[in-house]
Amino acid sequence: MAPQREWFEKDYYAALGVSKEASAKEITKAYRKLARKLHPDANPDDAAAEARFKEVSAAYGVVGDDDKRREYDEVRAMGPMGGFGGPGGFSPGGMGGQFDLGDLFGGLFGQGGGMGGRGGHAARRGVDLETRLALSFEDAAHGITTSINLVSDVPCMTCSGSGARPGTRPRTCEACGGQGVQAENQGPFSFSRPCGQCGGRGRMVDDPCGSCRGAGVVRRPRSVKVRIPAGVEDDQRIRLKGRGEPGQGGPAGDLYVVVAVAQHDLFERRGVNLTLTVPITYPEAVLGAEVSVPTLDDEPVTLKVPAGTRSGRTFRVRGRGVRTKRLKGDLLVTVEVFVPESTTQGERSAVEALADAMGAAGGELRSDLTG
Repeated sequence: MAPQREWFEKDYYAALGVSKEASAKEITKAYRKLARKLHPDANPDDAAAEARFKEVSAAYGVVGDDDKRREYDEVRAMGPMGGFGGPGGFSPGGMGGQFDLGDLFGGLFGQGGGMGGRGGHAARRGVDLETRLALSFEDAAHGITTSINLVSDVPCMTCSGSGARPGTRPRTCEACGGQGVQAENQGPFSFSRPCGQCGGRGRMVDDPCGSCRGAGVVRRPRSVKVRIPAGVEDDQRIRLKGRGEPGQGGPAGDLYVVVAVAQHDLFERRGVNLTLTVPITYPEAVLGAEVSVPTLDDEPVTLKVPAGTRSGRTFRVRGRGVRTKRLKGDLLVTVEVFVPESTTQGERSAVEALADAMGAAGGELRSDLTG
């Protein structure tokens, strides 16, 4: 991934409220807390919260990814004022005498090489977006294709994203020659910075589009189709490449869908396995029985409980858990002996007869506890 120019200027750790030394878990925790607080659904018509949400999402999109974070830290440490040629910095001889600064900074600013560039004005990638999707337990386990409704920036249909009124065109920025960046000399080296006249776009709009007022984008509701794979878990993030906000001459950002899985009345999940607790009677535990057990597929299975089964024993029903492309989970059934809080006269008489038949068995069971 080519580093973004904004990395020199933006402190993503500060945006998330964590230190540079924060662990990946701490970064994720801080991001989720801020995302819930600032999400547009929780702050309707709050432009400040929405802008902060975008900032937080962009920050997490970089430092929340191990590879991007490593690259970001290197870029920040190097920086335009990173001490090239000084102690701890780079020097032409520090790389064995073979170090092409043109290639380095050309890659950092999305240009073909050198300060002049040859790839046109500096392109900016669109902002990543994030939204939450509520799923039932069954839909999360089986997978589902659905649509997400959100409000975001989209290319203006009136001007096709150019920002200029139909029939006119943007003109090349004279200050940067359409590059979107300007050279800035710092000692023996030159660095690029966004053009102050065109804001890094490389072009100027003299006659703005009436629909988007020259921005090239408008804010409107849109529906995004998303396929949720089988076996997703609560708080899992699904990336939809290119479905975020449009870029400025660059690719669109990504849309991240965070799933919120509802609990089930009967089942719980343990990875790809499902767990279920089934009550059995004392006679069934002592004598053995065949018990009908529900499954998530609405097709009950028969569980054979052997004689002498203890309360709390777990049985494995293979292949009846969550199925993904690679794995097939099992259903883990734990049986518990049911003890009624109240009994009928007939039931009490039967239990008393059993107690008489067992005699002092209870005391013998507890003999090891009393010495």
